[in-house]
Amino acid sequence: MENLHLNVFIHARGHHEAAWRHPSASRLPLTDIDYYAGIARTAEAGLFDSLFFADILTLFDEAEHSIKGGLEPLTLLAALAAMTQRIGLIATASTTYTEPFNLARQFASLDHISHGRIGWNIVTSWIPGAERNFGHERQMEHADRYALAEEYVEVALDLWDSWADDAIIDDPRSGRFSDARRIRAIDRVGPRHRVAGPLNVPRSPQGRPVLVQAGSSATGMRFAARHAEAVFTAHLEKATALDFYRDIKAAAVAAGRAADQILVLPGLSAIIGSTEEEAKRLAQELAELTDPRTGLERLSNRFGGHDFSRLDLDQPLSVSDLPSPETVQAARSRAQVIISLVERERPTLRRLLQSMAGARGHFTMAGTPEQVADVIEDWFRSGAADGFNVMPPVLPSMLEVFVAEVVPILRERRLFRREYAGSTLREHYGLVRPRSRLFGG
Repeated sequence: MENLHLNVFIHARGHHEAAWRHPSASRLPLTDIDYYAGIARTAEAGLFDSLFFADILTLFDEAEHSIKGGLEPLTLLAALAAMTQRIGLIATASTTYTEPFNLARQFASLDHISHGRIGWNIVTSWIPGAERNFGHERQMEHADRYALAEEYVEVALDLWDSWADDAIIDDPRSGRFSDARRIRAIDRVGPRHRVAGPLNVPRSPQGRPVLVQAGSSATGMRFAARHAEAVFTAHLEKATALDFYRDIKAAAVAAGRAADQILVLPGLSAIIGSTEEEAKRLAQELAELTDPRTGLERLSNRFGGHDFSRLDLDQPLSVSDLPSPETVQAARSRAQVIISLVERERPTLRRLLQSMAGARGHFTMAGTPEQVADVIEDWFRSGAADGFNVMPPVLPSMLEVFVAEVVPILRERRLFRREYAGSTLREHYGLVRPRSRLFGG
């Protein structure tokens, strides 16, 4: 059997921006734990490797016409860890607006609570406006955010390794709880962070959380090659996914890592119908529910707050209508995806907004379960992906259809598991447990 990996990315009531208005979407509030628990159990019944939650550290202006206000991801993972048994749990946390000691402590605790099922999606927080929520007058530039992230991750790695695996003795008869020689300060001093350590949480079941990253800019790829064990990436076509897969694997090898220890999981948002006509009808229903104001705000955020409102919605776009990605201090890689689409297809602004409404620059399709399975198999076997970051357009309905109708086809084709072979996220992903940087072993 092949080792295809499937993560489900849980976002609002679905990844289509109009999903919350569709009759098949859940009506539970985004603050109701039962909503997330139901989705998690569906994904676990489908034997998915993991669940993933993004995070945004500000509230966009366009909250009147788009759904906002979910739960904080790390808190949510703690609850879901108690409600699930085997599925991995990944949360986003920022290296720009949190302290490494606090974050390392939280993730180590979550890995203990879940018995080794936790991953950290490392972000540098590109959304304009977040800086003002943390007392900063302006957003840090792209390169500076990644330089800070490098320092931050090194601190976190040392903190997670500041306890040896055998540090705890817990022997009431001798009176020794731990071996003090197996717990060390890290004494990290850098440009931004001075952290003495050690961490006040013992080394966790996985040694450390699985490290996930989603940047595809040149800087983001260099960072991923050094640190990421799974990469969530966005591609509108297989050709660019093939190039990215080859490049990131080669960069990881050049950094001294094994190619199979960094998984590439492109986003896939599939509208699934029992027939192709039904799938296209569902896609049209969602398109008709979109609001251009929501799309314009999302496009603006992708380009660091650029104002697109002066453009005619129904005039074909040219590349000159968009800022250069090199000037963008926000999500630079996603800006490049949009520019490439405009250069290739010359869509109207309205059509561009509708295409982004599906999954914000990730691969979208509408088809039957067999057609979805065909795409997954094609990308996987041709070397464009190690699996997929599945982004259901409407939740929970489209995840339920994926589990009930696409997963069985993948199993018939011997691409996907019939049972969990391991109990940790590292085992699901085929990743080694890391040696301690301070104690070896």
